Amino acid sequence: MSSDRPQTPVLDRVRVPADMKALSDGELNQLADELRAETISAVSETGGHLGAGLGVVELTVALHAVFDTPRDKLIWDVGHQCYPHKILTGRRDRIRTLRQKDGLSGFTKRSESPYDPFGAAHSSTSISAALGFATARDLGAGDVGDAIAVIGDGAMSAGMAFEAMNNAGHLKKRLFVILNDNEMSIAPPVGALSSYLSRLYAGAPFQELKAAAKGAVSLLPEPFQQGARRAKEMLKGMTVGGTLFEELGFSYVGPIDGHDLDQLLPVLRTVRARATGPMLIHVITRKGKGYAPAEGAADKGHATARFDVVTGKQQKAPSNAPSYTKVFAQSLVREAEEDDKIVAVTAAMPDGTGLNLFAERFPKRCFDVGIAEQHAVTFSAGLAAGGMKPFCAIYSTFLQRGYDQVVHDVAIQRLPVRFAIDRAGLVGADGATHAGAFDVAFLANLPRMVVMAAADEAELVHMVATAAAIDDCPSAFRYPRGEGVGVEMPERGVPLEIGKGRILREGSRVALLSFGTRLAEVQKAAEALAARGISPTIADARFAKPLDEELIRRLVAEHEALITIEEGAVGGFGSHVAQFLAESGVFDHGLKFRSMVLPDIFIDQASPAEMYAVAGMSAAQIEAKVLEVLGVTAIASRRA
Repeated sequence: MSSDRPQTPVLDRVRVPADMKALSDGELNQLADELRAETISAVSETGGHLGAGLGVVELTVALHAVFDTPRDKLIWDVGHQCYPHKILTGRRDRIRTLRQKDGLSGFTKRSESPYDPFGAAHSSTSISAALGFATARDLGAGDVGDAIAVIGDGAMSAGMAFEAMNNAGHLKKRLFVILNDNEMSIAPPVGALSSYLSRLYAGAPFQELKAAAKGAVSLLPEPFQQGARRAKEMLKGMTVGGTLFEELGFSYVGPIDGHDLDQLLPVLRTVRARATGPMLIHVITRKGKGYAPAEGAADKGHATARFDVVTGKQQKAPSNAPSYTKVFAQSLVREAEEDDKIVAVTAAMPDGTGLNLFAERFPKRCFDVGIAEQHAVTFSAGLAAGGMKPFCAIYSTFLQRGYDQVVHDVAIQRLPVRFAIDRAGLVGADGATHAGAFDVAFLANLPRMVVMAAADEAELVHMVATAAAIDDCPSAFRYPRGEGVGVEMPERGVPLEIGKGRILREGSRVALLSFGTRLAEVQKAAEALAARGISPTIADARFAKPLDEELIRRLVAEHEALITIEEGAVGGFGSHVAQFLAESGVFDHGLKFRSMVLPDIFIDQASPAEMYAVAGMSAAQIEAKVLEVLGVTAIASRRA
């Protein structure tokens, strides 16, 4: 370790959780302090999700000290808070490879460690998975101990969490759910559940009494039991914590201070020793706890670049181009200024989708529905049916969670919901769980769905205007994470002709038909090919549905080869082009057709450039594909 890294004498003695069994409670408190310092130090070098992990340091220590992991299955919802967990479970020597190529994942991952029994990067799956483990245990499958789900209050607002709790209460399995109530998910939590949780700890001096006044009183340590008996008299007629969860069949304990090991350890030890059915332990924590720059940040250090530990200042490379997310948000604001029927909907990601800017300008026309993508889609459908013009802004990978609603509630009814699909394509350090690989394939197969992809930030401005103008069917436009390419920006978007692409460069022999932001790499490849004496035609499809059939026919008629390029899985744009070509009989005339798509694998985290190289979609690889299709060797092409 370098000399500027924190001193960690107790942490140095912990290689795996079993090593914690020999530590006193006082040493566990010191371990928590050292673990927090080590987490801050590591993330300062790698970047990543900082605030969530800092908020669960004491909880992580307590859970591993009390339970017998990995036999007991500790399941972190979302998984972005798992860095302290990884440090304690044999991965400290690799913690500074977080989110890098061939390094540790920024989320839990089954293939990485037996201490990660269930992988996650999306929210609200933990209770379902934990119930599965508990049921498998009771059916005699393998060496499975207790199942413990740790879920945040934001994730608890999703319907899937309540579905799992309802089922768990019915099955009456021994199961532990830790409600990590940090009063703030990625964005301030919304909805009735957050209000309910706020009421639970509004009277801070009586938290312990209120906690014990109802629920599994007999499971509490003796001092809590005495408080419970007093509390029943003191709090008659008041709303008492736990009622909601007990109605679902859970015994409730809490709320307790999630940063106080003197509370956490005895409660966890007691419930582990005595619980017979499903238990919910309500823990109050603070994101960013113990690191002032994170505690003071608006997002509590949710996601950071590399930063200076002393100042907290992040080391972000400057860019001359705006981000696609900001371009979308600003374009939508401009459209909404001219049309008061435009509204915006997001599922717990107002900052990530840029809708925080829309909310500042039009607070009554912007709706954050919480971590509930299914509801977001059908809510948008209802808005459209009611005469509004909803833009439903969701990351590509999260829209997967609402696909049935896209089909059943939007597409079949031909409701003009506009889907703004952020994080399309490969996203870098968040890896496969957040890659936007499938949206073109699962949207373009829906009848009457208009599907667009922006080739650059200026095109995105026009596509926002295009979507606003479509009033007879649903539409979607996709754009990637990160900055644009630096093109000249229009003052205002102009609606595009539906289903019409454009030719950007006239050439011969081979036509490159790009869909989305791989266009910049296509243009680089064309320049390299021109230096070899091969001049390809370049076209930007703009639309995967409806296809520009006239443009495709022209490209086929004037070239011996056609290659499509897209940032999506097989079944997307290239597949639709191939279907059209087959139905048109073009292949009967000897056309050489290839479709460059993301490979049929999940690509692990790396930089976007590294991920696209793995996918075979860099400029050099596009150039190589052209040479292969034309049957031209590198030597021959240089002589041409």
